[in-house]
Amino acid sequence: MSQHSKLRRQLVLGGGAALLSLPLGAAQRVLTPGQAAGPFYPVIPPLHKDNDLTQVEGRSGRAAGQISDLSGRVMEVDGRPLAGVRVEIWQCDANGRYRHPRDRQAVAEDPNFQGFGHTVTDDEGRYRFRTIRPVPYPGRTPHIHAAVFREGDSPFVTQIYVAGEPRNADDFLFRQVPEHLHSLLLADFRPVEDPVAELAASFDFVLSPSLVGLFDAPHA
Repeated sequence: MSQHSKLRRQLVLGGGAALLSLPLGAAQRVLTPGQAAGPFYPVIPPLHKDNDLTQVEGRSGRAAGQISDLSGRVMEVDGRPLAGVRVEIWQCDANGRYRHPRDRQAVAEDPNFQGFGHTVTDDEGRYRFRTIRPVPYPGRTPHIHAAVFREGDSPFVTQIYVAGEPRNADDFLFRQVPEHLHSLLLADFRPVEDPVAELAASFDFVLSPSLVGLFDAPHA
């Protein structure tokens, strides 16, 4: 089984189940709730995988939708940053369509939206993506899928939702998370003064090193 197939299987199975089984008190403090990866993790990630989903290699246009910067940190439960960790995101385009063969909606695919991106955290655990503010698609509130892992390890998987989005209240996956933990899955997309991005949002991943074998490497 290839490394990508192994990762895809891990993602489909979901990396966050162990998180929700932790004692309630621990989850209430800081831990980011895990969620299922969903069916649209890329079958074959694009060759031009990077942290800018709004431009596709070989094309001069930029993605439709509200261009947004998403940034934050990956850290352990005690606040120590996790450096050198791979962060992936994937989401539908402004038309509500995923770059995936299982998405058979009768809507056009935005040829300028990459749909998937990755980056690696710096020494302070920071990451950054340029993407679009997520939009709804049939049956789901706007969201961004995310996976965090060291190469070769099982991923932690969750979904990032939009703060203040009224559709959240009726979303079946968002509602699976206890209400007092909802804020840990929300990113607030606010207007910014930037020559390209209209909005910016921050989202931190706060993880326990005991979960899904993520962080067995010693601290530097």
